[in-house]
Amino acid sequence: MLYVIYAEDHADSLEKRNSVRPAHVARLQLLRDEGRLIIAGPMPAVDSNEPGAAGFSGSVIIAEFASLESAQSWANDDPYIAAGVYQNVNVKPFKRTF
Repeated sequence: MLYVIYAEDHADSLEKRNSVRPAHVARLQLLRDEGRLIIAGPMPAVDSNEPGAAGFSGSVIIAEFASLESAQSWANDDPYIAAGVYQNVNVKPFKRTF
C-alpha cells in the first residue's frame, strides 16, 4: 500500500538539513531502486524552487510499504530526525486515484 510521509522542519534547520542531506537522499534512492518511491521532495519556505537562506518548511514522500507500521518505522529512521531537522512527522495511508 502507499503511504504519505509529511514532515515539518524546525525553524532555522537549513544548516542541519544540508549536513545530512546525502544520507537522507541515499535512503530515498534505495526506495526508488526498489520501485517503491512515487514522489519525494522538500517544501520551500518561500514561493520559489530555490529558496536560498529561507530554506524549507518540510518534506513530502509518497512510497509503498508493507504496512503503516513499516512506513512509520522507515520514517522514524530518517537522518533528518536524528539531526533535529524534522519537528513533526505524520504517516498516513494514501490511495492513488490518478
